[in-house]
Amino acid sequence: MDDFGIWGIIPPALTIVLALVTKDVILSLFVGIFSGAMIVAGGNPALAMMNLTDTLASSLADSWNIRIFMFCGLLGALVGMLAKTGAAWAFGQWASKRVKTKAGALLFTWFFGLIIFIDDYFNSLTIGTVMRPITDENRVSRAKLAYILDSTAAPVCIIAPISSWVVTVMSYIKSSKGFDQLEISEFAYFIQVIPYNIYALFAIIMVVFIAVSGRDFGPMRRSEERAASGEGLFNKERFGEAAGSVSEEHNNSKAHFSDMLMPIGLLIILAVIFFPVTTWMAAAKSSALINGQAVDSFKAAMLAIPLGKAFNDTDASVALMYAMVVTIAITYIYYIGRKLLSVKTAANAMIEGFKSMVPALIILTLAWSIGSIIKSSPADGGLGLANYLSHLVVDGGFQIYLLPVVVFMLSCLISFSTGTSWGTLAIMVPITMPISVALGQAAGFDGTELLNASLAPLGAVLGGAIFGDHASPISDTTILSSTGANCPHLEHVATQLPYAGFVAVVAIIGHITAGLTRQPYVSLGVAAFVFISGLFFLTRNKKSDYAQ
Repeated sequence: MDDFGIWGIIPPALTIVLALVTKDVILSLFVGIFSGAMIVAGGNPALAMMNLTDTLASSLADSWNIRIFMFCGLLGALVGMLAKTGAAWAFGQWASKRVKTKAGALLFTWFFGLIIFIDDYFNSLTIGTVMRPITDENRVSRAKLAYILDSTAAPVCIIAPISSWVVTVMSYIKSSKGFDQLEISEFAYFIQVIPYNIYALFAIIMVVFIAVSGRDFGPMRRSEERAASGEGLFNKERFGEAAGSVSEEHNNSKAHFSDMLMPIGLLIILAVIFFPVTTWMAAAKSSALINGQAVDSFKAAMLAIPLGKAFNDTDASVALMYAMVVTIAITYIYYIGRKLLSVKTAANAMIEGFKSMVPALIILTLAWSIGSIIKSSPADGGLGLANYLSHLVVDGGFQIYLLPVVVFMLSCLISFSTGTSWGTLAIMVPITMPISVALGQAAGFDGTELLNASLAPLGAVLGGAIFGDHASPISDTTILSSTGANCPHLEHVATQLPYAGFVAVVAIIGHITAGLTRQPYVSLGVAAFVFISGLFFLTRNKKSDYAQ
């Protein structure tokens, strides 16, 4: 038996329904896993609980998974140290001396958001705290600040090559049924998915358009006019009190703006170095035979494996783990040497930072587990749902060109209703990958054609998941953006939703084009035309002097 048939639908469907009703992703994922274990166990709850425990343990026993788990936890530790130093405050002081206009304040906030891509929570709270005095001075509404914080949190994290989001996505991709048939590394695959992540790309671009043109529409325009006229930076009468701001730390006179850039830049540089290095190390360790040449040393591996291939074939979990450990060690010594932290405060900061990642780590572990139950065959303790859905969709005559737009809209619905992109990705990636591969094979694709057929649907899933994280009123990053900007939460939601909705419409058209052409730059070009035309239509004759 290859699958449990229609019974395999129960775990993901139950997870989605519970997430919509309870808004609790952890509980929903746990119940979904248990329901799958019950089906496999033939309805025996005791055996199901033992199977569930074994599945959770197996998820963390996997060498890839445990490295990604540790990378995310250590990323939290790094952010914890960075938050304690006062470096972000120093960066804000440096920026305030150089930003003199409203457009400049908006663009600098956007740019600041791009470089703080390693963590969305840290992004929203830190940038809000640092930039709020500057945007206040330039009469930028708190709603506009919150919008920029939100638009440079999840949308940036999902396309930055090094972040907890990306390694999580790569882990879902790598473990999905059908991926091994594409003959590509998970990192190289993710890089090729980026042009298909239309929602995230245009959400980021839209901030620049609004900042430079000064053309707002909908409730955001009213908030900006209110701030420009001196009536108030937020509408307390209509939306209530502002969300409490969180000061990430400390007006530390010893801190310099470079103290914030150093660990981020170091992590990027080390990751780029370790990607090919770990490939060469693995080849040398295994004494591989490449092109008839024995590779029994690191030097021999470098000569036998070209740089591009070494970068492409890397085990991303190993490279990122090495980069993170070295970065934390150097940053720890650097901050203590600069007297920004003591041995005690540095240790406490890392512990607090690691703790902040615990909810995400729980979701990650549960996501791996439900993915394992979904994709594994009954012989391996799973439901074989990937097999079932692949055969069902292919035999049912579903057209492959419709898949990107369908999975985008479904991901939008799930993520907006639940307020979580991680939960959406955990559900949608293991389902979408095997379907896209099976449909591609049914259409006679192989090699590059098959790869291209799978990229567009995966990019659509990522973009749809980000839409909910960006726009949902119950999303944690939406709430934190309100908090970081010290903006009433309902005002942030009301002003941002039309902007997010407009970008989602642009993405829908882009994904329809991607499904038809399977050419990323054609779909981006069509989306760009719709984006520019739509914005000028929505904001015609609405340029305001407050943008100057």
